[in-house]
Amino acid sequence: MTSPAGFSVKEIATALEADAFGDTSLRVLRAAEPKNAGPDDIAMATSKSYADTLAEGDARVAMLWQGADWEAFGLKAAIIPKRPRYAMSGITRLMDPGQGFEPGIHPTAVIDPTADLGDDVSVGPFTVIGAGARIGARSVIGPQCFIGWNARIGEDAFLREGVGIGARVRIGARFIAQPGARIGGDGFSFVTPDTSAVEKTRSTLGETQDTTGQSWTRIHSLGAVTLGDDIEIGMNSVIDCGTIRDTVVGDRTKIDNLVHIGHNCVIGTDCLLCGCVGVAGSVDVGNFVILGGQVGVSDNLFIGDGVIAGGGSKILSNVPAGRSILGYPAIKMDTHVETYKILRRLPRLVRDIAALQKAVFKSDAND
Repeated sequence: MTSPAGFSVKEIATALEADAFGDTSLRVLRAAEPKNAGPDDIAMATSKSYADTLAEGDARVAMLWQGADWEAFGLKAAIIPKRPRYAMSGITRLMDPGQGFEPGIHPTAVIDPTADLGDDVSVGPFTVIGAGARIGARSVIGPQCFIGWNARIGEDAFLREGVGIGARVRIGARFIAQPGARIGGDGFSFVTPDTSAVEKTRSTLGETQDTTGQSWTRIHSLGAVTLGDDIEIGMNSVIDCGTIRDTVVGDRTKIDNLVHIGHNCVIGTDCLLCGCVGVAGSVDVGNFVILGGQVGVSDNLFIGDGVIAGGGSKILSNVPAGRSILGYPAIKMDTHVETYKILRRLPRLVRDIAALQKAVFKSDAND
């Protein structure tokens, strides 16, 4: 977290394992875009296009790219990391002012006497922590959060305002949840007394027309949710409990805003699920999978390790490991792009065919 006195160029470079040039004793208080940077800021001129706007600001210090001539920009000092984009993670960590949550237990928090809070846990106003819950040391539970019965949260967690953790949920260390995240609601699982119209449609692809209806009966969620270490959940994202076994998300997976993970899913390690992704129930996702924004995944599917699904894709069948896919239905990315190119040519092809037909019919008439 940022220091009131800021950081010297040398301190920042050391933290980033980057090279420092010029007056490394200069101190900076904030990070800024080049055109808005003042004399106490470090300008994030991580590429030539950004550096072109350095003259519009008053930065004395900048973070530049490999091979940049820092003196040519009139700077007093520069930091040049091996990979500027990656270095952004380190410098934003140093400069993060936090959320201003006060340490200690707020007097309006309601904590069951059987709950176990580790050392230096902070609990914000109007938060409720249920019976048997355990929260690891140094965790921050923000205002208006809810931690359910017998839930477990590991060390160094950071829950922003309005986060809900359901009963029996298990969460590893260094968990981060953004406002409104909800972990551990019941799965969307219902059944009819006889074979439903949905089941018939799925098996016949709609050949059987059935106008009769049945009432839906809930299948209770006996499982919970298990999250590994270093997981992050975005705003208003939800993960459903499993039906019999837990829904599982592996270590270091990052989940964006408005993502839904259905009951019984298993999401692997180091995955990235972007905004508005929807994963239906009982989907098995491998490791290092990336699902772009608004990707939808049908239920009971398998997605192999290293799969990348482009934004808006709809996955309706199993995907083998290492494949990049796109479209609705999702197919190999290069095939989809080629198909799209052909599709764009269709109007011209239709006109050409119509002209050929006209010419042939005219020729036949003349014969």
